Amino acid sequence: QVRLVESGGGLVQAGGSLRLSCAASGRTFGGYAMAWFRQAPGKEREFVAAISWSRSRIYYSDSVKGRFTISRDNAGSTVYLQMNSLKPEDTAVYYCAADLDIAVVRTTHPSYWGQGTQVTVSS
Repeated sequence: QVRLVESGGGLVQAGGSLRLSCAASGRTFGGYAMAWFRQAPGKEREFVAAISWSRSRIYYSDSVKGRFTISRDNAGSTVYLQMNSLKPEDTAVYYCAADLDIAVVRTTHPSYWGQGTQVTVSS
Protein backbone atom coordinates (compact mmCIF):
# COMPACT_ATOMS: atom_id res chain seq x y z
CA GLN A 1 0.00 0.00 0.00
CA VAL A 2 1.23 3.48 -0.92
CA ARG A 3 -0.23 6.48 0.89
CA LEU A 4 -0.13 9.82 -0.92
CA VAL A 5 -0.69 13.16 0.79
CA GLU A 6 -0.89 16.38 -1.23
CA SER A 7 -0.20 19.85 0.09
CA GLY A 8 0.49 23.35 -1.18
CA GLY A 9 -2.88 24.29 -2.62
CA GLY A 10 -4.52 27.62 -1.96
CA LEU A 11 -5.90 30.83 -3.42
CA VAL A 12 -3.76 32.79 -5.87
CA GLN A 13 -4.36 35.58 -8.36
CA ALA A 14 -4.17 34.98 -12.08
CA GLY A 15 -0.56 35.11 -13.22
CA GLY A 16 0.71 33.87 -9.89
CA SER A 17 2.47 30.66 -8.91
CA LEU A 18 1.96 27.74 -6.56
CA ARG A 19 4.00 24.66 -5.78
CA LEU A 20 2.17 21.47 -4.93
CA SER A 21 3.83 18.63 -3.06
CA CYS A 22 2.85 14.97 -2.79
CA ALA A 23 4.50 12.94 -0.04
CA ALA A 24 4.45 9.16 -0.41
CA SER A 25 4.66 6.72 2.47
CA GLY A 26 4.02 3.07 3.15
CA ARG A 27 5.33 0.55 0.65
CA THR A 28 8.65 1.50 -0.85
CA PHE A 29 8.43 4.43 -3.21
CA GLY A 30 10.98 2.80 -5.44
CA GLY A 31 10.00 2.24 -9.04
CA TYR A 32 6.72 4.13 -8.96
CA ALA A 33 5.80 6.55 -11.70
CA MET A 34 3.91 9.56 -10.39
CA ALA A 35 1.32 11.86 -11.88
CA TRP A 36 -0.85 14.85 -11.16
CA PHE A 37 -4.50 15.08 -12.16
CA ARG A 38 -7.10 17.74 -11.56
CA GLN A 39 -10.85 17.92 -11.38
CA ALA A 40 -12.85 21.11 -11.73
CA PRO A 41 -16.46 21.35 -10.52
CA GLY A 42 -18.82 19.59 -12.91
CA LYS A 43 -15.97 18.22 -15.01
CA GLU A 44 -14.20 14.89 -15.30
CA ARG A 45 -10.83 14.31 -13.73
CA GLU A 46 -8.10 15.11 -16.25
CA PHE A 47 -4.42 14.29 -16.58
CA VAL A 48 -1.98 17.14 -15.90
CA ALA A 49 1.56 15.73 -15.76
CA ALA A 50 3.51 12.52 -15.15
CA ILE A 51 7.09 11.55 -14.40
CA SER A 52 8.83 8.19 -14.45
CA TRP A 53 10.87 6.86 -11.54
CA SER A 54 14.14 7.65 -13.32
CA ARG A 55 12.85 11.06 -14.50
CA SER A 56 13.72 10.02 -18.05
CA ARG A 57 10.12 10.30 -19.17
CA ILE A 58 7.99 13.34 -18.44
CA TYR A 59 4.61 14.15 -19.92
CA TYR A 60 2.31 17.17 -19.78
CA SER A 61 -1.16 17.91 -21.00
CA ASP A 62 -1.32 20.54 -23.70
CA SER A 63 -3.22 22.88 -21.39
CA VAL A 64 -0.32 23.19 -18.92
CA LYS A 65 2.74 22.62 -21.12
CA GLY A 66 5.21 25.47 -20.71
CA ARG A 67 3.60 26.68 -17.47
CA PHE A 68 3.77 23.68 -15.12
CA THR A 69 6.80 21.58 -14.18
CA ILE A 70 6.70 18.16 -12.53
CA SER A 71 9.69 16.95 -10.56
CA ARG A 72 10.51 14.38 -7.90
CA ASP A 73 12.82 13.76 -5.01
CA ASN A 74 13.16 10.01 -4.76
CA ALA A 75 15.22 10.14 -1.59
CA GLY A 76 12.46 12.15 0.07
CA SER A 77 9.64 10.19 -1.58
CA THR A 78 8.06 13.40 -2.80
CA VAL A 79 6.80 14.63 -6.14
CA TYR A 80 6.21 18.29 -6.93
CA LEU A 81 4.16 20.34 -9.35
CA GLN A 82 5.42 23.87 -9.91
CA MET A 83 2.61 25.89 -11.41
CA ASN A 84 3.41 29.26 -12.99
CA SER A 85 1.34 31.78 -14.95
CA LEU A 86 -1.81 30.40 -13.36
CA LYS A 87 -5.15 31.04 -15.03
CA PRO A 88 -8.69 30.95 -13.61
CA GLU A 89 -9.30 27.81 -15.68
CA ASP A 90 -6.61 26.05 -13.63
CA THR A 91 -8.98 26.16 -10.66
CA ALA A 92 -9.58 22.57 -9.54
CA VAL A 93 -8.83 19.96 -6.94
CA TYR A 94 -5.40 18.57 -7.75
CA TYR A 95 -4.70 14.90 -7.09
CA CYS A 96 -1.47 12.98 -6.91
CA ALA A 97 -1.36 9.43 -8.31
CA ALA A 98 1.11 6.56 -8.36
CA ASP A 99 1.56 3.38 -10.37
CA LEU A 100 4.45 1.13 -11.30
CA ASP A 101 3.56 1.58 -14.97
CA ILE A 102 3.86 5.11 -16.36
CA ALA A 103 1.42 4.22 -19.12
CA VAL A 104 -1.15 3.42 -16.45
CA VAL A 105 -0.38 6.42 -14.25
CA ARG A 106 -1.26 8.69 -17.18
CA THR A 107 -4.75 7.22 -17.35
CA THR A 108 -7.47 7.72 -14.76
CA HIS A 109 -6.87 4.27 -13.27
CA PRO A 110 -3.57 4.36 -11.39
CA SER A 111 -3.15 2.11 -8.40
CA TYR A 112 -2.99 4.84 -5.77
CA TRP A 113 -4.56 8.27 -5.29
CA GLY A 114 -4.10 11.07 -2.82
CA GLN A 115 -7.01 12.91 -1.23
CA GLY A 116 -6.52 16.09 -3.27
CA THR A 117 -5.66 19.71 -2.61
CA GLN A 118 -7.74 22.69 -3.75
CA VAL A 119 -6.23 25.27 -6.08
CA THR A 120 -8.27 28.41 -6.73
CA VAL A 121 -7.12 31.05 -9.20
CA SER A 122 -8.93 34.37 -9.06
CA SER A 123 -9.22 36.68 -12.05
